[in-house]
Amino acid sequence: MVECAERFPADPLERPVQMSRRALLSIVPAASLSAVAGPWRARAAGRRDAVAPGTAADHATVIDNAVAVLAGTAESNARPEVAAKLTAIGRTARTRLAALDSAGPGELFSGVPLGTSDANLTTSFQYLYEIALATRAPGGAAPGPGDDTAVRRRVIDGLVRLHDDYYGDQEKGYYGNWFNWEIGISTHLTRTLVLLKDELAAYRPDLTATCVASMDAYLRNGKDGDVDLDSRFHTGANLADITTNRVLQGAVLGDEARIGKAVADQLTVLATIDPYQPRHHVTDGFYADGSFIQHASVAYTGSYGKGLLTRVVQTVKLLQGTAYPQGGDLVGTARDWVVRGFAPLVFEGWMMEIVKGRGVSRTTTGYADVAELVEAVVDLSAHMAEADATALQGYVKFVRETSRAAPDPARFVSPLSVARYADILADTRIPAEDLNPPERHVAFNAMDKTVHRRPGFAFALARSSPRISKYEYMNGENLMPWFQGDGAHYLYLSGQDQTQAYGVDYFATVPPYRLAGVTAPVETRRTVPELYGGLWYDNPERGFTSSSESQNTYVYFPRGAGGLSGGARLGAYGTAGLVQADDAAYAAKRAGALPDDFVAYRNARATKSWFMLDDEIVVLAAGVGDPAGRAVTTTVDSRVAPPSNAIALTGRLRDGTPWSGTGTAPLAWLRYDDATQGTAVGYVFLAGRRPTVALDTVTRSRRAVRLSNPDTPVTRQVFSVSVEQPAGAPPDSMAYALVPHASERQLTTYAHGPVSVLANTARVQAVRHRGLGLTAVNTFAPGTHRAGPLWIDGPASVILRETPGGAVSLAVSDPTTERDTVSVVIRGRALRAETADEAVRVDRVPGGTRLRVTTRHAYGRSFTATLRGR
Repeated sequence: MVECAERFPADPLERPVQMSRRALLSIVPAASLSAVAGPWRARAAGRRDAVAPGTAADHATVIDNAVAVLAGTAESNARPEVAAKLTAIGRTARTRLAALDSAGPGELFSGVPLGTSDANLTTSFQYLYEIALATRAPGGAAPGPGDDTAVRRRVIDGLVRLHDDYYGDQEKGYYGNWFNWEIGISTHLTRTLVLLKDELAAYRPDLTATCVASMDAYLRNGKDGDVDLDSRFHTGANLADITTNRVLQGAVLGDEARIGKAVADQLTVLATIDPYQPRHHVTDGFYADGSFIQHASVAYTGSYGKGLLTRVVQTVKLLQGTAYPQGGDLVGTARDWVVRGFAPLVFEGWMMEIVKGRGVSRTTTGYADVAELVEAVVDLSAHMAEADATALQGYVKFVRETSRAAPDPARFVSPLSVARYADILADTRIPAEDLNPPERHVAFNAMDKTVHRRPGFAFALARSSPRISKYEYMNGENLMPWFQGDGAHYLYLSGQDQTQAYGVDYFATVPPYRLAGVTAPVETRRTVPELYGGLWYDNPERGFTSSSESQNTYVYFPRGAGGLSGGARLGAYGTAGLVQADDAAYAAKRAGALPDDFVAYRNARATKSWFMLDDEIVVLAAGVGDPAGRAVTTTVDSRVAPPSNAIALTGRLRDGTPWSGTGTAPLAWLRYDDATQGTAVGYVFLAGRRPTVALDTVTRSRRAVRLSNPDTPVTRQVFSVSVEQPAGAPPDSMAYALVPHASERQLTTYAHGPVSVLANTARVQAVRHRGLGLTAVNTFAPGTHRAGPLWIDGPASVILRETPGGAVSLAVSDPTTERDTVSVVIRGRALRAETADEAVRVDRVPGGTRLRVTTRHAYGRSFTATLRGR
């Protein structure tokens, strides 16, 4: 596996995700260059169609590829491993046909009334596609009575009815959610046109062109019925969805101009986002540090990012064997997304909560998210050189072996993927191997998220800022999200079923004000539907409609108003800092920019740091309080477990007295032990008020967090340890450590080390770990700050580590993303640079050694240097 280690370095900064426009153009064959360059050239010349000519053979190949991807081939479907997938396709089709047969007035399918629900119209098109799919799957059982031709004609008749009665009239359409009209319906309808191309030509030769014309007319956020790269709706995963549909539409119509422009438009999603020079004002996509953003400010790798990867890989498969751009660095870029963007966020087959947006409230998330990722990786590996393919295939095996809910190939989209997956699992030459090194720290500062991994656990931290949203609420999903970007953390422990620890049941049973890591005022907030009687705040006169920019900014995903969120990374160690403040809605309401009946909530205040080491995560908080005088709760941790699990809470008081149970006490440390799952977490209280420990049994409906969830009650034991500040109390400070898998013996060692707090104020927070020789500092204000051996020109994040061999390593980051330079002085030592990033300048100054780091336009990146004595 040496080749794989070289291809996928353990240090993620060694290979940033980076694809410039120049690189994007350079990967395309000369014969197809105009297809890529076309959109920019055409826009400059006022044209839409600057594309390379295609051939009828290419169009036919795209159709054949699409049918194979969706329905499989005779060869793939003859495999025994694919039988379950074929059974599922047939079962679904028979269910849909039964609903078609029993439909009542105003329905095409029973139980799916039409005329006012855009979601039901989308579902009806989906059901027709699922029936059509069963008729094209080689080796599958007939989906219904009669031959496949008869069933296909029933599908076509259904398309005619939907189009003529509910879709084709542009004056009646486009109500509800724009996504259904521009993407959802078009995806199912386009796939059906592909699957039934020959039958349509014989039975209703006019229908394909009619349907495509209607889809163009519904692309209202585009330009002239086509993609508009300047539209805020045509970005990231949404752009990939739309352009994939248009490639297929062009193939069934034989419209080369449509295909060429769609391919060129989709290729733009491969370019790494430069936040200082965004193209088409777009901030959606992958960043140099592996972050992924959708909706301009939402960290979304686990949902929209996953969709983007899937669509790009599908496009590679659709274009295989044609003259269109394919392979090469297209798959190379997707591979880098997997290694740097996705792999850090997957823990034992579970997608972390910090990158799911409103998806955290869905019942099918976590393991199911990773199953979709696995299918994309399986397909991606088929287009790569051997060494790269082996690394990705080894990761597929690793996920299957470590997940508590291994991917179910019967749920893959493509039968071809099922067969490839079986081949990978059966190949004994491929070792199961994680793409993550055992110890890894990833600072996703472009999306205000941090992941810290060690053997046995992973710690995921969600922050926010004026760049990144505190949370996402939309469409009745994630109803109580208010504090999810205020330092909420998720501590994943090896061996446990994460559906029992996190997922929808965590958010349903843990009060939103007591999410792990959060400082919140003691109050009761109301959800958007409770406030306004609908899924959004409706005030067209003030610019608030369902998908308006005002709705996005102040209701769906408001950004934070604090000016500092970021941290430094040194090897596998890291810091993160956050100044907690209000969100954009409260700031705007206070400034008089929002209507009187718009409700905005005020946050508590805190300055926080997380220092992520080997055995522990040390958390410092200062300035904790509330300007409005409310009581404030800081939740050290919250964990949930099934009611049958044996939970033990033990600890020791500061005077050495053993302690157990719940309540408020002067604890030196506390240990949470879930004997049923064999997991434990320790909490060391380094400074601050007495913590309060609680263990309650909570039953709540999953519908409490998402209106479309089944009204299913779920019961969990909810453990919390918190620090409570009474109303009117002055700002407070505290320091504590989270110690995953801690034993009682290990926790007792913290009374005399190894961690010491050097500073904990709203200006500077710092710790030292004696055993690691490591000093870590976050400074939050301008001026020079002293912490241990360091003088730091703040605001800045700095990590210093001294090794027994005499070397000193240093990492520096600008957590504001706005500074041009940061200076750090190591006091009392004359040092020279052994290695240093280009942005780091080292020189001697009176009293020590100074590092001057150019951080302009670094967007939170860490710069490092290794020094030795002169």
